[in-house]
Amino acid sequence: MTEALAPAALDQLFREARTCQWFDGREVSDAQITAIWDLMKMAPTSMNQLPARIVWCKSAEAKERLAGHAAEGNKDKVRNAPVCAIIAMDTDFHEYLPEFFPPSPNAKAMFDGKDEMRRTQAFRNSSLQGGYFIMAARALGLDCGPMSGFDNAAVDADFFADSPSWKSNFICSVGYGDPAKLHPRLPRPEFARFNRLI
Repeated sequence: MTEALAPAALDQLFREARTCQWFDGREVSDAQITAIWDLMKMAPTSMNQLPARIVWCKSAEAKERLAGHAAEGNKDKVRNAPVCAIIAMDTDFHEYLPEFFPPSPNAKAMFDGKDEMRRTQAFRNSSLQGGYFIMAARALGLDCGPMSGFDNAAVDADFFADSPSWKSNFICSVGYGDPAKLHPRLPRPEFARFNRLI
């Protein structure tokens, strides 16, 4: 049985969570990177598709390559982050379904030859996993700065030339945020404005 998290945990995950664009200089270790993956992979996706693939740009050289494909306003955010992850999707995720979804022996065949359906499923579920990625990082005491301002095709050509079925979804910087550089929190709507309970 699950129980509600303590208020402090809800604050860390949601109420006090912020998009961090600038970090305080502390390193993110390889062990922390692995821990993010080990948490996020446990959360559910449709048919256990698990289409997310991640390239962790940690070296200065890797971050500079990625910054070269980012929008002008995002270049320094990539360069100055301890780690900037490319959250990608594998449009050939179905090849792994015999391993990841053994309850259905015919799961792979459902997607064979259906490129558009696979892309839709991969995008939806990798986006879901991207949300899990952010929650995992926050749960481990780190801050995130998700970004969509970059050239997807250029990133794919640069980083996934040897894996043509991998396609970038978004990028996300990870580290310890610098609270002195946070912008004031932007508005959030009340439940009644954008919800319908029927």
